[in-house]
Amino acid sequence: MDITPVDTIVINGRIATMHAPGEFIEAMAVSRGWIVATGSTADIRALAPHAQVIDCAGRTVLPGFIDSHCHPDMHGARLGRWTDLSQGPDTMSELLELVAQQTRDTPQDAWFVGFGYDDLRLGGYPARDALDAAAGGRPAFLYRRDSHLGFANSGALAKVGFDSDSPDPPFGRIDRHPDNGEPTGLLRETAAHAVVNLCQSEFTTEDFIAGLQRVFADFASYGITSVHNALASTQGIEAYQRMRESGVLKMRVGLLASGREDALIDAIIRSGWRTGFGDEWVRLTGVEWCPDCSTSGRTAAYYDPYVGKKVIGEPEDNRGMLLYEAGDFNQRVLRAHRAGLLVGADGVGDRGIDFVLDAYEHALRHHPVEDHRMRVEHCCNVTPSILKRLQRLKVICSSATGFAYDLGDAYIRNRGADAMRYMWPHRTMIDAGIIAPGHSDSPVCHPNPMRGIHALVNRRTPSGADLCADEAITVFEALQAYTMLGAYAGKEEHIKGLLTVGRLADFTVLEDDIFAMPHELLAETRVAQTYIGGERIFDRANPS
Repeated sequence: MDITPVDTIVINGRIATMHAPGEFIEAMAVSRGWIVATGSTADIRALAPHAQVIDCAGRTVLPGFIDSHCHPDMHGARLGRWTDLSQGPDTMSELLELVAQQTRDTPQDAWFVGFGYDDLRLGGYPARDALDAAAGGRPAFLYRRDSHLGFANSGALAKVGFDSDSPDPPFGRIDRHPDNGEPTGLLRETAAHAVVNLCQSEFTTEDFIAGLQRVFADFASYGITSVHNALASTQGIEAYQRMRESGVLKMRVGLLASGREDALIDAIIRSGWRTGFGDEWVRLTGVEWCPDCSTSGRTAAYYDPYVGKKVIGEPEDNRGMLLYEAGDFNQRVLRAHRAGLLVGADGVGDRGIDFVLDAYEHALRHHPVEDHRMRVEHCCNVTPSILKRLQRLKVICSSATGFAYDLGDAYIRNRGADAMRYMWPHRTMIDAGIIAPGHSDSPVCHPNPMRGIHALVNRRTPSGADLCADEAITVFEALQAYTMLGAYAGKEEHIKGLLTVGRLADFTVLEDDIFAMPHELLAETRVAQTYIGGERIFDRANPS
């Protein structure tokens, strides 16, 4: 590689290349966004005495984190249109007062839509008539944090035509009170999506652009430099291209095009685009479908029924639900796979993961590809039989490590403590040679990778609940899940994931030494600065 001109040097660092445990360098030289030399501070200074200097002052430096499954596009668009409930209120009375305040002076047909609703924090869902009263008869909808369930009041149910006589939509459920058959207000999967699709039908590309800048500024503060935008929407893809052209895109984006948009998948296949199309800023990673659901919301597909407290109207023998018919799903996967597209599909419970693996096995039988890198997204309940299938099929376990931290207590309540032995079993997967990158599924969980890293190393929830200590891994291995393995899952390991010559100069400078600090404090690890291509996109000391 031509190393001239070197425009930036990074010096006086404890730079973890992530090539091997304990491998650190002092300095790097950067040319046009790429690492072109590494070595001692003295050597790199001598190489480019007039270059811009980034002095790390002895701090630990890591490759920029890769969140290999998150939803920044829809999150960004909703930020400007809906009410974010992820950080509060914390009580039902406060929630109803918020709805009342925000609807008091609005037209009678104006919607209140809150997203990021956390029934675990709030102790459940409101009574339908209570939400009716708070909204003054206006339609109101509370979209659960997992994007698989939502609670609709009477006005919202009427807007989508759901009443006591309405059948459940395909692959969805309208929960009903057992005493009178009336909808309780809780909608599952496609029933909830009917409301969501109506409410976001007026979103514009400008909504996405404005919101994405806010989302990515937040991500940068946690050392994230690349994302795989799961279920990437048509408007989101347009927004990324416009941001790239105008110079406001400050995050590298891999697109997992949304299988919920048949026209989008058809257009990608018809165009001949294949995985890897694009550049180092916006790249087509593949396509994604969502056949499985939410464990914390008690809809993910398991062979054994859920345990713990049921909500009113929940099925008696609840084993979750799948969102596609097997034959149809198999053909969707095969068509995309034949077209040269990496396929990702959501599998959470053991039954859901097997459903996805059945489709992958079908596709590989009809169209064998050695380096296919098919991914099971979330891939939580990896039982011994599933582990063997992942090994045999060489499928990536795109692991929802953020769930372990943010939702671990809910998993214990809904599946039982013994089931944690096979939830996110990274020690076993690493030993078996299974590639298992980590992700947040943000905004479902907090985007900070340190939370997932904490859970992988400590195997404890924030409340102290046990997630099976036998599956604990090292700090280095946990960091690999957010760097090298994330790059591999996007077919970008040749340009990302390590701080070595020939790779992008995407890195984060930590305020804390993550390799030396007590493990129980890992979630509190702070980022000092974040760089993409040698350009600073976050500085804690000088926030923009």
